Amino acid sequence: MAHVTLNQYLQQVEEALNEKDGESAARLLSFRHPHIANPRLKIEHPEPKCEEWFNQPLDEMVAAHIKGIWYVSNHDFVEAHACQKIALQAFLRAFQSLKDENWGLPLMFTLVVDLRLFANNADTQLAKKGRGRPGETLEKAAELLMSCFRVCASDTRAAVEDSKKWGMLYLVNQLFKIYFKINKLHLCKPLIRAIESSNLKDQFPISQRVTYRYYVGRKAMFDSDFKSAEEYLTFAFDHCHRSSRKNKRMILIYLLPVKMLLGHMPTSILLKKYDLLQFSDVANAVKWGNLLLFNEALDKHEAFFIKCGVYLILEKLKIITYRSLFKKVSLIMKTHQLPVSAFETALRFMYYVCIFIS
Repeated sequence: MAHVTLNQYLQQVEEALNEKDGESAARLLSFRHPHIANPRLKIEHPEPKCEEWFNQPLDEMVAAHIKGIWYVSNHDFVEAHACQKIALQAFLRAFQSLKDENWGLPLMFTLVVDLRLFANNADTQLAKKGRGRPGETLEKAAELLMSCFRVCASDTRAAVEDSKKWGMLYLVNQLFKIYFKINKLHLCKPLIRAIESSNLKDQFPISQRVTYRYYVGRKAMFDSDFKSAEEYLTFAFDHCHRSSRKNKRMILIYLLPVKMLLGHMPTSILLKKYDLLQFSDVANAVKWGNLLLFNEALDKHEAFFIKCGVYLILEKLKIITYRSLFKKVSLIMKTHQLPVSAFETALRFMYYVCIFIS
């Protein structure tokens, strides 16, 4: 594939589309496939040749892909995103015209992922040049993804196996990735309602359901709905493929604070296994009621916790640390009637000398 001519490449694409082979078409139009390194396909104006091979709108889709290869080779992701946008729009017009067929879903998934990745890179390039506002290209990409979602969600006449509705959850997950990136979590709500009301909710591929539960769990955590967050994130962790250690670790970064807020402390074995010892001192401090250790742990790993977006959630554990400390005081004094001075002494022992209890 790395050395095929333009005509040979176009023939392969044509065969895949004519045979309704969505998987092969997806590979041939993916920017994660080796063909993009082929110098023979780096063409700035491929439109005339594509018009010879394809009817509209497929000629636009293929031409935009080849043009995108040209811009990627020149590291121009702003123009590459513009080409990918044209490719997805052309595909969507063709996809809408297919009645009772969903063979194009793998191709749509590929076009959507590449659009999101290009939008992210385009925003980075624009920011370096001082142009545009942060996340502007990703927002525009999300609008086009929503158009894809509406096409899939509105396919109500086809039989279940031929329905375009099978593409809904994949698109929702891609939209979640954008909305979390640009910090517009409120836009997730209608998407969650659409999936939860779908009769395919529990029939989507497990990999897509794991991703969905991960993001819905994170949103529930930020909404302080810790019971729901625990349920969703636990499902994601338990059903994530055992070989996907990186993904399991990512889920745990959010599941651990939620579990701790609900009173379940992680074991040192678990933290070591997934290289999350940053949580070790926090968990021990909460369990022992050690306010000094708690503050030191937050300060020590502040950059990590802020980067992961869990610092403010972990700060909520301080009240539980107080509770653990005061519980120890009551156990030491062996009475349920405790003088305020006993708590003051415990706090002074933790260097909380500036705390006054009225």
